[in-house]
Amino acid sequence: MKDLLTSIQTRRSYYGISAESPISDDRIIELLQEAVKHTPSAFNMQSHRAVLLLGKEHERFWQTVLDRLLAKSHSKSAAEIEEKIKRFAAGYGTVLFFDATEVLEKFGEESPRYKDKFSLWAQHANGMLQFAVWNLLEAEGFGASLQHYDPLIDEDVQKLWNVPPSWQLLAQMPFGKPTVQPNAKEFQPIEERFKVYR
Repeated sequence: MKDLLTSIQTRRSYYGISAESPISDDRIIELLQEAVKHTPSAFNMQSHRAVLLLGKEHERFWQTVLDRLLAKSHSKSAAEIEEKIKRFAAGYGTVLFFDATEVLEKFGEESPRYKDKFSLWAQHANGMLQFAVWNLLEAEGFGASLQHYDPLIDEDVQKLWNVPPSWQLLAQMPFGKPTVQPNAKEFQPIEERFKVYR
């Protein structure tokens, strides 16, 4: 496994992925469980949730996304949509990221002074979880990307994978063995984005 800084530096969005895995399913499960367990959250809310879809369940998810998108698309864009979704479906698995809204409501009732902030803070934690999972997968040899097809598929996800209605879907991460290297990434000057005062 790469060291943390190297993983952060080399993590990229991979859109060309295959249904191969450099590690066992048990290892993938272990990595995700540890990420969910140890990702920090404000007030220790622990409102972030994740669902891992592998094999046929992964394929089923992207077929559901495709069906929903095609039902709403114009015929001119259908081929382009299908090509894009098939690239995600060609991967090994998908991680679905959620926030448990009942947890946010509970904390809002217990600490009304911060009620309006809990949703924002929960999204901070979920972003950290997504980044942690992305780096863990990449460190093990996977390529991944972060997608957002909610709320279009929310009801389907609840029904097909028995997800509680209180779990709000935030993002989807397809992953697999990289088949296409991403283009070089351009960076804005760090001096415009980071300041130091001593």
